[in-house]
Amino acid sequence: MKKLLVLAFMIAMMAGSLCARDRVSRDVAELPAAAQKLLKTYYPKVAVNHIKIDSNLFGGADYDVVLNDGTEFDFDKDGELKEIDCGMREVPSGLLLKTIRDYVSKNFSGRKIVSMDIDSRKYEIELSDGIELEFDRSGQFLRIDD
Repeated sequence: MKKLLVLAFMIAMMAGSLCARDRVSRDVAELPAAAQKLLKTYYPKVAVNHIKIDSNLFGGADYDVVLNDGTEFDFDKDGELKEIDCGMREVPSGLLLKTIRDYVSKNFSGRKIVSMDIDSRKYEIELSDGIELEFDRSGQFLRIDD
């Protein structure tokens, strides 16, 4: 019986992985409205190089967007920003909480925020000199990440 359950689980996982396929596009219209708005607001003159659409096993998709200037984004199925990596350019200040901007300008003067990773509990940002900082969801400093 146990072997039968394991076999059934493995078949279900294989079938699910066949259905969950990645696609690549350049059509911004395939992104959720919130993601489209963010790109139009903060990067109106930068073209999209490509969009990788990761279809999820249980419906929906995640979107990995790369612009022609090298800026990379990860959006969830609703178009909410999960991650931005600007290389060595600065993350647009409008995408950052004011408390995070203020903390960095006060304690790390002269350094730019070049990437940000957002999850359900915290923000992780990276500065132009490689220092990584963690903040809670309200923007309060937690720690320097090693």
